[in-house]
Amino acid sequence: MSGEIKKIGVLTSGGDAPGMNAAIRAITRTALAKGIGVVGVNRGYQGLIDGDFIELGYTSVSRIINRGGTILYSARCDEFRYAEGIKKAVDMCRKNGIDGIVAIGGDGTFRGAADLSAMGIPCIGVPGTIDNDIGISEYTIGFDTAVNCVIDMVDRLRDTMESHHRCSVVEVMGRNAGYIALYSAISTGATAVAIPEVEYKYENILQKIKESQEAGKTHFIIIVAEGVGQSEQIAKKIEEDTGIITRATVLGHVQRGGSPTANDRVNATKIGHYAVELLANGLSNKVCGIQKGELVNYDVQEALKIKKSFPMDLYNIFIETSK
Repeated sequence: MSGEIKKIGVLTSGGDAPGMNAAIRAITRTALAKGIGVVGVNRGYQGLIDGDFIELGYTSVSRIINRGGTILYSARCDEFRYAEGIKKAVDMCRKNGIDGIVAIGGDGTFRGAADLSAMGIPCIGVPGTIDNDIGISEYTIGFDTAVNCVIDMVDRLRDTMESHHRCSVVEVMGRNAGYIALYSAISTGATAVAIPEVEYKYENILQKIKESQEAGKTHFIIIVAEGVGQSEQIAKKIEEDTGIITRATVLGHVQRGGSPTANDRVNATKIGHYAVELLANGLSNKVCGIQKGELVNYDVQEALKIKKSFPMDLYNIFIETSK
């Protein structure tokens, strides 16, 4: 037995991300190895309010490490934004003997964890979001799988673009963060990329296409982050200005799904294990992360204030090496 923690709950909240199940598995098995019981909370904070719990054991988390999505589901919970809803969740935890929570998700999930911690339910946050935009962690669960999904889709599109001397404008996820767009643009050898962190200028994309044409290229891939948008308009303008048949493809939620990569499985396991270690050692109101390959933790309030610096050096490398 570890301290006062006899039973913990684990939940997933916000957008699903490949590798969440790997984290659930690691959290469950680490806790059980320490003599701590585990319940899964279905549908995030809504399930916590409703008492929608399932007991998790070694066998119930078998063969989920390879599955995308989250076996615990996710849901929005407006009720949890208010003190009355938080109190309901706290009362439900106490009624069911839940001594702590591991919450997997993004910033909104961590704010919920901070609210529970303030009300006496110890919580640890685990970063699970394909956007890779958590300030205290250089890596978030799901990002690697999402990028590899984009790479696969773009490689398929390229076959047709190359065969017919066409241009494809591919819109990827990333409303406020351009990590998926930048990493996939580099990985696919795209002609140009448009991301929220850099002011969008259509003229720059057009110039890149013209430079590529002069270098002898006859097909083009343009990666556009969701936060920039305008993929249809960009495609139409390219065709009008160059005469190249251009089509827009919005990849959408296919990027969230699918079996997680080895990188996501391993990192989710490491962070999940670490989260339980923190709870078992009496810590609360923390967010886990990875920095320079090492596991770290920050108070939630501090973590939410830290803005992740975008890798402009990597963006500049892309600019210099793309054609």
